[in-house]
Amino acid sequence: MAKGWAKFPYPDKKFVYTAATLKKAWDRLHRGDVEPFPKDEAVEAWIAFHAGDFQRAYELGLKAGGAGITAANKAQAIYANYLEEDEKRKLQMFQEVAERAAEQQRQEPKNANAFYWQAYALGRYGQGISIAKALAQGIGTQVKNALDTALKLAPKHADAHIASGAYHAEIIDKVGAMIGGLTYGAKKDAGLKHYETALKLNPDSAIARIEYANGLVMLEGKKALAQAEKLYAEAAACEPHDAMEKLDIELAKAELED
Repeated sequence: MAKGWAKFPYPDKKFVYTAATLKKAWDRLHRGDVEPFPKDEAVEAWIAFHAGDFQRAYELGLKAGGAGITAANKAQAIYANYLEEDEKRKLQMFQEVAERAAEQQRQEPKNANAFYWQAYALGRYGQGISIAKALAQGIGTQVKNALDTALKLAPKHADAHIASGAYHAEIIDKVGAMIGGLTYGAKKDAGLKHYETALKLNPDSAIARIEYANGLVMLEGKKALAQAEKLYAEAAACEPHDAMEKLDIELAKAELED
């Protein structure tokens, strides 16, 4: 990536961890992705990630290798999703994450986050090019397989439950319940259950509420609007513990203002 990345717009001292304070806060910060605490120089990449220095996290993570690859993938994916304004570059970033995660799966077949970040990046890429196009390219099946594997390896991966809920909701929203079920294994009940599980596993999560709200509207239409609004309000009221959570909360606030 030659061009510099945009700066995180909400810097905050409380998002700046040291190796020691990060270790203490780790379980709370990683309840969503159940990433184990890294043993090596990948710690520095994670410190940069949580502070919102996504480009540095990406560079340090790649340099560290091993567990650092996950930090690089998460930094690049979250940055692309929230802060990259150039659509073409955003899609390219998601493609890079997906490719790197696929390579990571070959090296570490039991690493749940190698599958999760591939699914996340492909899913966001698919949203960017249009769900219909993504399905035609077979991306839907790849996303589902990667998420199923992530959840097999880490059943308490709240973020993979969120993404699985979104998979079911988006497919049904785009192609309808019948084709969605027959062709892509997408089911309304399964989608709702994934969202509920994610919230149980990570009760302080703003993004779980945001995605659940979006999924409810896709699956249940107008009658879900009041519940969706309530979920958005709860998300906006969450307390951020790092840069990524802050971005999620600001997204919820912006939605409520619309």
